[in-house]
Amino acid sequence: MKINEGIGMVKRGLYVGRFQPFHLGHLNVIKDILGEVDELVIVVGSSQYSHRIENPFTTGERIVMIRSALEEAGIDLRRIWIVPVPDIHIHMVWVSVVEGYTPQFDAVYSNEPLTRRLFAEAGYDVRSVQYHKREVYSATEIRKRMLNDGNWEELVPKSVAEFIKEIGGVDRLKSLARSDKV
Repeated sequence: MKINEGIGMVKRGLYVGRFQPFHLGHLNVIKDILGEVDELVIVVGSSQYSHRIENPFTTGERIVMIRSALEEAGIDLRRIWIVPVPDIHIHMVWVSVVEGYTPQFDAVYSNEPLTRRLFAEAGYDVRSVQYHKREVYSATEIRKRMLNDGNWEELVPKSVAEFIKEIGGVDRLKSLARSDKV
């Protein structure tokens, strides 16, 4: 177990995101968390959604993005669990659903107010994450740049950019945007 500056020992942490797509901000947060924990459970939230403007990528595609980015960054994947968890839209049981899908964890890393509240109420050690250029490293910003032929590639790991191109992710997003306007 690791001890982080007197904060306490954490064997396994939990980090929740939609990763639509996985970007450099996510990668930097994960690196920070790995400085405090032995293992990290990365929850791919809203796992049932894909092919929508806000959620264009499938769960499988998001898992590939995360794994390839972590490998590219030299992160030991033996320390990582990547687990898809669907939304249930019932806040009072959401923590139980996450617990049912994931390996046991000791601390939750999040800045999202509802996530923080729900896990704190369930008795978990909830810790803040340090954002990295939040105004730029944003999946919303990346999708906007994709739609407007902007430079989105600079905001994601190289392996993620290559994968998105390989699966035709930008064309998919543009097609979804056209469908929404009809």
